[in-house]
Amino acid sequence: MLYRNRRSIKWITYTFILLTVIFTLGCSNLGYYAQSVSGGYEVLSKREPISDVLQDPSVPDSTKDKLRVVLEIRDFASQELQLPDNDSYRTYVDLQRPYVVWNVFAAPEFSMQMKEWCFLFVGCVRYRGYFDEQDAQEYANELKQEGLDVYVPGITAYSTIGWFDDPVLNTIINRDEIRLAGLIFHELSHQEVFVKGDTAFNEGFSVTVELEGVKRWLEHQNSPELMQKYQQRKERHKQFVALVNQTRDRLETLYGSSEEPGTMRDKKSAIIEDLKQQYQQLKVGWEDYAGYDRWFSKPINNAQIAAVTTYRDYVPAFQALLAKNNHDMRAFY
Repeated sequence: MLYRNRRSIKWITYTFILLTVIFTLGCSNLGYYAQSVSGGYEVLSKREPISDVLQDPSVPDSTKDKLRVVLEIRDFASQELQLPDNDSYRTYVDLQRPYVVWNVFAAPEFSMQMKEWCFLFVGCVRYRGYFDEQDAQEYANELKQEGLDVYVPGITAYSTIGWFDDPVLNTIINRDEIRLAGLIFHELSHQEVFVKGDTAFNEGFSVTVELEGVKRWLEHQNSPELMQKYQQRKERHKQFVALVNQTRDRLETLYGSSEEPGTMRDKKSAIIEDLKQQYQQLKVGWEDYAGYDRWFSKPINNAQIAAVTTYRDYVPAFQALLAKNNHDMRAFY
């Protein structure tokens, strides 16, 4: 009960401050902020300590087993990776849906420069998140009417970047141990370092912490089988990102040319079709792995391609900085 009272008071205070600022600024995006507040409240108000969930006879044993692993990963994050030691990922919420938010990404038809949106507290970011899929699709349709390429993926993870203690959600609980660990390390790292208004920096940093954290977690588990699985998955992801980066570079070269719009549109389609064919060739060496089929299942455009590369551009530089600091996480931060 004390936990619930504390979180309710904190949320009410935050909501009051946020709405006061919005009305003071005469914000034209009041509807968007309102859905952000109500959606966030839905997530945070339903939190239950994992220790309580483990005692609940109505919760499936498979879920309890995963939550026990989550608590081990959570302790490891603070003890080994020096990530914030708070109540984040020590509570659980079942939202009864497969995604927590739907993000809208957009880019011009002939440019890889993603559209940015600027918000209170977090600055400018390259996506706009909605807690309701229909709202996200309606906004995406507005952007399409403006001639933009639009991408609307469902997102399973959720972070308030340290404003509140983030819960474990049902949307991620069915991930395997490696992906669960990576996600927790990634999201907690946003609480450690976050540069307002710089998506590429923040995501590159968090991916670096995620990769280092998973490597250490698997060493700690001393499981050759898991380590082999992780290395294989990492190599496949590296190949996928390299393929998308290659396509991005080809498109940027095309967009910088003096081709007429009609010709440029045809060549753009040909480059994207080539990407699909190269992916099918790449999969031949992946046995039955189909982890990126969903990404290729819908029409591919600039926004979708740019969303992948945003998360990876700065990773090599961050990894070099980590090595320069002898993999001392505190010194790295």
